[in-house]
Amino acid sequence: MSVFTKYLLCFLISMVPIVELRGAIPVGVAWGLDVFWLYPICIIGNMLPVPFIFFFARKVLLWGKDKKYIGKFFTFCLNKGEKGGQKLQAKAGRGLFIALMLFVGIPLPGTGAWTGTLAASFLDMDFKKSVIAVICGVLIAGVIMGAASIAVKMGMGGIFAFMANAK
Repeated sequence: MSVFTKYLLCFLISMVPIVELRGAIPVGVAWGLDVFWLYPICIIGNMLPVPFIFFFARKVLLWGKDKKYIGKFFTFCLNKGEKGGQKLQAKAGRGLFIALMLFVGIPLPGTGAWTGTLAASFLDMDFKKSVIAVICGVLIAGVIMGAASIAVKMGMGGIFAFMANAK
């Protein structure tokens, strides 16, 4: 596989919900890609869907909530998004920007740009403020995942070198 193809796959992986840049950066590091290029490529890929999520995801969920086959799932997503947004608002109070940034930035399952943007949409946050909070969170998550991936790769290399010399 060419280097260009690897970068392109990391870009596409970073656009996928749940996986996002949190999965793309470790893949790129494992493939031996240069983190200097990998980091911005994954950030752009992770942020590309954000405006579409902010402006259209809630409308699509509202449209589909009364449809025969998808209604239950869409209603579940709506309820989950509204409850998540209310919880975030209650805990954050006036510090909603920081709360959203940290929610997106701390790489845990169920957090990330997709979920954070959807929550911001449910909270009727200002688009510009929510995008800035999400991008700050994505930058933080990227640094954490990059550092962790490099540390694991270096650690694994050290383990393999030790095992090779132990023979």
